[in-house]
Amino acid sequence: MSEPAPPHERLEITRALAAAATGEPHATDQLVPLVYDELRRVAAGQLARERAGQTLQATALVHEALVRLLNPETAAGWQNRRHFFAAAAEAMRRILIENARRKDRLRHGGGLVRVELTEDVIPVEAPHEDLLALNEALELFSQAEPDKAELVKLRFFAGLDEQEAADILGISRTTAARHWAYARAWLFARLQGGGQP
Repeated sequence: MSEPAPPHERLEITRALAAAATGEPHATDQLVPLVYDELRRVAAGQLARERAGQTLQATALVHEALVRLLNPETAAGWQNRRHFFAAAAEAMRRILIENARRKDRLRHGGGLVRVELTEDVIPVEAPHEDLLALNEALELFSQAEPDKAELVKLRFFAGLDEQEAADILGISRTTAARHWAYARAWLFARLQGGGQP
């Protein structure tokens, strides 16, 4: 993982987000250069988890996420840096899920395959069928435990480590570790048996 952004850079991002939220002209133009490299790193990490032959590139994933994030309705809703990066993680997750569903419909007749969560991590190699099964389980988990589900999205889909995710969520690393352990157990049980953990 890269080092966290220095305080002056975080402050610039916060200011640009605040300007975008008030509808200031060209605010998003100022924001993109501040967040682009970090979003590209996150996208590259996420795509590295995809199986060989993935046609979506990191640059395309970032651009598609930015198109969704820079929508005037969306930009007005950013509360802070944490909220923006959580929205970016969610946008990338949705793009990858949409891409996997499209491929599944085209190549595999729509069948989903269960994935096993081994040991203490979500699988690193996630074929699109596994990604769809994980997404379905995560949607159910989000209904019961939205804060813990947000942590999963940041760790798995945005590629953040425990401390980075804790910082974005405004929780301690200990709390993040506890939530991560709970989320893994819940998702593992769901994917193993298809029922409630």
